[in-house]
Amino acid sequence: DEDQLFFDDEFKHQLFRIKINSIQMRETEQENEQTTERVFQDRQYQIDAAIVRIMKARKALSHTLLLSELFTQLKFPLKAQDLKKRIESLIDREYLERDPAQAAGYRYLA
Repeated sequence: DEDQLFFDDEFKHQLFRIKINSIQMRETEQENEQTTERVFQDRQYQIDAAIVRIMKARKALSHTLLLSELFTQLKFPLKAQDLKKRIESLIDREYLERDPAQAAGYRYLA
């Protein structure tokens, strides 16, 4: 509790550097769009994995329950439209199928 610290402004050393608020280069609008697109492509794999994980555990699930489960599991901002595209992609690749007994439901295919 009785420690006292002092700043020595005379101190100099070759290997000791501090960067304070380095100026960021601004991205152009095109670079920003490219970055956003790359992030979305990377997130597609996370979305697919989460859908398969949930469906593997539950076997059959309604569309609304699947979406709510995805929104709770995935921590980045999502649009329901994007999730629907990923679900359709998994149906095309035969990971899921539409549940014939339930209009807005899906079943996991092992």
